Formats: sequence, structure tokens, C-alpha cells
Amino acid sequence: MSYTAASQVVARQLEFFENRKVLVIGELADSFALELTQVASTVAVFTTHYGYSRQMQRHSQIETCFGAELTADLECDMILMYWPKAKAEAEYLLTMALAKFGPGTEVCIVGENRSGVRSAEKLLQPFGSLTKYDSARRCSFYWGRCEQAPPQFDLRDWFRSYDVNVAGTALTIRSLPGVFSHGEFDKGSELLLNTLPPLQGKVLDFGCGAGVIGAVMKTRNPGIDLELCDVSALAIESARETFRVNQLEATFTPTDVYAALSGPYDYLISNPPFHAGLKTFYTATETFIAEAPNYLAPNGQMIIVANSFLRYPPLIEASLGHCDTLAGTNKFNIYAAKK
Repeated sequence: MSYTAASQVVARQLEFFENRKVLVIGELADSFALELTQVASTVAVFTTHYGYSRQMQRHSQIETCFGAELTADLECDMILMYWPKAKAEAEYLLTMALAKFGPGTEVCIVGENRSGVRSAEKLLQPFGSLTKYDSARRCSFYWGRCEQAPPQFDLRDWFRSYDVNVAGTALTIRSLPGVFSHGEFDKGSELLLNTLPPLQGKVLDFGCGAGVIGAVMKTRNPGIDLELCDVSALAIESARETFRVNQLEATFTPTDVYAALSGPYDYLISNPPFHAGLKTFYTATETFIAEAPNYLAPNGQMIIVANSFLRYPPLIEASLGHCDTLAGTNKFNIYAAKK
């Protein structure tokens, strides 16, 4: 079994988890939680990643919880957090968990040094002390204990708002920590929205993030049947909130690429992701492009924005037979293809 560097460091410290009721949260990328069941009393996983939740739900010895907020009734006396790439997301997850389980809860934090895990001690300081116990494989492992619980956790307190005015549309965007373009508007999305033709029929906003693209499309094309999807529960919750504050309606679907989608769609619109955690990751976008014909209606169209250095045109041509470049800058290109 191949584990991440962070999990390999945790494996050196299994005595911390003996007979504990462990909740694993954060940047989860392997099945190391299964190893913890060999020493812990119970193991539960909370993840905001739809694909990871599907993977772990196959294992009955672990209780897997998916969502933007942990609402399940769990017993926990030890939190193991894999440090996410965004410090704001780390603060969000840790505050949520400590508010739920309270003083006396032990905390282990592990992460790659380049991810900013060194700020873990400062992050836990308002609630208790944290001490580094191990450093290996360019990762650090910390242990501490919650001595003072945070105030009651309220999801609404964690949204950040910002205004956008793009393609003749003024909107308020709401986003949670860890969501793409959290608190700012992405230039690639702006180019995409300024390039899109009038839309009709069933439209999918793939990898919706905080819902910027979808909200503009719905405002400019109120008659479309719009669905927004993302692998992140934090993104789905952000998009819902964006649509709520702008008095817009759509369907919101957490999914791993097409896993929870049905189609067919008249338009597949996306600023597709190419990062997963700290690593460059193209698999989801490659699958999105390769399987597009199965989810497009006859004469349906896929339109995406991508960094100009990404070699997406050959993938699009292999899937749909051709690829048009509708617009471009020195950084982004807009690609389109019809079924």
C-alpha cells in the first residue's frame, strides 16, 4: 500500500492513537485511516471531497462523513488533521472540530513543510498548546490538547463576500475557505464569461467553485436549466450561498467528474481545475473532456477556459473531433467544440 509522505510520518507515531476515538480531517489523499483502525478504538473521517468520501465509504470499519460542515453525532477524543494547502481552510476545519468536541480533545496535525504546517502551533494557540514531535520526509508532526473550546461554530461566519462586475453583470459572490478564487475573481473566468455566446437549454457549470460563472450565466440567460457541480462540498455550499444572495435559482450537485451527473447537457461550461492540494493534477479535466460526448446532447457544445500552456486542444480533438479557439490572452485560451 502506497501512502503519502504525511501518512508515512503519522505511521511512525501510532502510539498517539492507541485506544483513541479518532476523527481524521483535512487534506486526505490515501487510505491510511484504515491503518489507524488497527490501533484506535474507533476511526471516523470527515471530508469535504466527494471523490474521497466515495472511496472511503466502501470500508465499513470507518464512519465517513461528507459535507461542508460536520453534523454527524460522533464520539471523538483525538483529532488528526492533515494540513490543507490553505491556512484559512485549516483554521476553518480545526475550529469546527474543536467547537464540536471541546476541551480535553487531543489534536495531532501533520503536513508537508511547504504547505505552511509550521503555522499550526500559532493556529492552535487560542485553544491550547501544540508541540512538534517528529519531522521526516519534509513533513512535520505535532501533538497538542484543546484546553479552551472555540465559540459555537456557525458556518455563516466563515463566508467571505466580494463584488464582481463582469460581462455587464454585477453580482455579490460568497465563498468559504478552501474554495477556488476565495475572496477574489479569477481572470480566466472573466475571459470565459466575456466570450460565451447566448445560452439555452440545459447547461452544466463544471467545477463551479463559488458559483461566479454559473451566476453570471444565469443572470444573462435566465431561461436556462442550470446545474452547478463540484467535487468540493465547500464549493457547493459557497455556490448555493452566492445564488441565494443574488436571488438566482439552479441545481447544485456534489460529484467526482460525471459520477453523480446524468445529462444530457446542451452546454458544458468550465474553468476546469488543474490543481489538487499542492500538486498539479489533470486527471479530472482529462476525464471531463474524454467523456464529454456521453453527456452532451446532439449538437451540444463544450466551452472551457485553460491556461495557455496546458495542452488541451489535442484532448478535445480526440474526444469531439475538432477544437476551436474562441479567444485568448498571453495567459488564457477559450476552447470550444461541438458534438
